[in-house]
Amino acid sequence: MVPVVAGLGFFALVFLALWGAASLISRNPERITNLGDKIFEVGAVQRVAASVEANGPILYPDLRDPDGTRSIVLDHEGNQPAVGWRVFYAWPADRDSVCIAKQVEGTRAFTDCEGRTIDIEDLARPTDVRPLVENKKTLYIDLRVNDDK
Repeated sequence: MVPVVAGLGFFALVFLALWGAASLISRNPERITNLGDKIFEVGAVQRVAASVEANGPILYPDLRDPDGTRSIVLDHEGNQPAVGWRVFYAWPADRDSVCIAKQVEGTRAFTDCEGRTIDIEDLARPTDVRPLVENKKTLYIDLRVNDDK
């Protein structure tokens, strides 16, 4: 009888500890937005540059926060795969993050929320995202720039 009561007591303590931890964590859910890595690996620069050349810039949904305010467009300029990478927000520079642009398939043009056709140069420039190339081989998107979270 004693082992059964001790076992039930042990599981009751584990349950209470887990419940207490969950209660503590869920007190402020708006602060739990950093669920992924701070650096996103895109892939080999040769392959990604060839994809951008053939299909146009790459549109990524928000890579860090679930609210979608950091959707970005990855672009490449020039003939050298290891250099010439740049990042834009996925909305026009003269609008806010609610006006997400859609890429015209296979081109460098986008259509914004008002139906305007805009060039990639007309997209907003980010201050908190940048492309990184490691050893002239691997492309990353760095989400740590000016990170205040």
